[in-house]
Amino acid sequence: MTQYQHATQKKMEELRKKSCVRILAIETSCDETAAAIIENGRKVLSNVVHTQIPLHVPYGGVVPEIASRSHVQKIGAVVRRALDEAGLALSDLDAVAVTSGPGLVGALLVGLNYAKGLAYAAGLPFLGVHHIAAHIAANYLSYPELKPPFTCLVASGGHSHIIVVEDDSTYRLLGRTRDDAAGEAFDKVARALGLPYPGGPNLERLALEGDPKKYRFHSAFNEGEGFDFSFSGIKTAVVNRMHNAAQAGEELNRADLAASFQHTIVSILADKAVRAAKAQTGDAGKRLALAGGVSANRALREAMESRAKKAGIEFFCPDFAYCTDNAAMVGSAAYDKLMRGQTDDLSLNAVPYLAIDEWMRGA
Repeated sequence: MTQYQHATQKKMEELRKKSCVRILAIETSCDETAAAIIENGRKVLSNVVHTQIPLHVPYGGVVPEIASRSHVQKIGAVVRRALDEAGLALSDLDAVAVTSGPGLVGALLVGLNYAKGLAYAAGLPFLGVHHIAAHIAANYLSYPELKPPFTCLVASGGHSHIIVVEDDSTYRLLGRTRDDAAGEAFDKVARALGLPYPGGPNLERLALEGDPKKYRFHSAFNEGEGFDFSFSGIKTAVVNRMHNAAQAGEELNRADLAASFQHTIVSILADKAVRAAKAQTGDAGKRLALAGGVSANRALREAMESRAKKAGIEFFCPDFAYCTDNAAMVGSAAYDKLMRGQTDDLSLNAVPYLAIDEWMRGA
């Protein structure tokens, strides 16, 4: 047994007797460098996020090499600030957690290797966390009383999943996108409308000025009985509507297009999520949560809450601070794994396309 293994084994034995467990969490899966200190999986002692948006605006999207380089430059300062804001030293912590996938491989490796170094130096248990599991756990930060089972819609730039969270370590996938994720579709339509990066928030702002029922974008697949999504066709329909109008010399109202497109996507997400929850038995059918970057979209939050209320389902959604990528959600997800006595070896590698069931099997 190595000196590090001996230290972490001793730490795990101590954890069983502790009433206050503090985790340093790191998130670098895409274009935010983030660190947080989480106490008992629910209390946020600090949550620091450095966004790279200004770096990627000139390119209209995230450039992986630029993202990785920025993580390298900022991660040390971000972690130090998280510790300072919590008023803690590395020696006050009980574990180090980090997003291990999915995400941009170069970006993931920066956070992963930094977290390994900290864990090794301090003799702390090390945990890799799945990005989607972390987004789901963001709800625990806003609703400490929330416990599985419940149904959750995860909507982000890279993911659109409906998942039943059966317990702290079991996730059952009900539906997922067949093509573009919801956030990806938002970004692509925003680009077609000439809006700057980040597309989703800018499209949402433009949509506030438009008529959501001006244009109808039909989607036969999404009207089916299943829980999978398909957004590529809707995105293409918007682009084709713009091209056809340009060829005919017709002037389209960009705000109306944005509002109509957003209304279509939001309706599909909310309808399927509520229907999926209603199809579940027990508490999973009584509680519905929303998570992921697109959960910051007010139209989606309002549609989900309204539909859930009509169906007699309790609705949960994270505070805005925990919707987009952050490290607090990583620490929350890591806590339950740590309390199960499950840690990761320092040989853990980044997996850019890590499926949540694959992570769960290895957890």
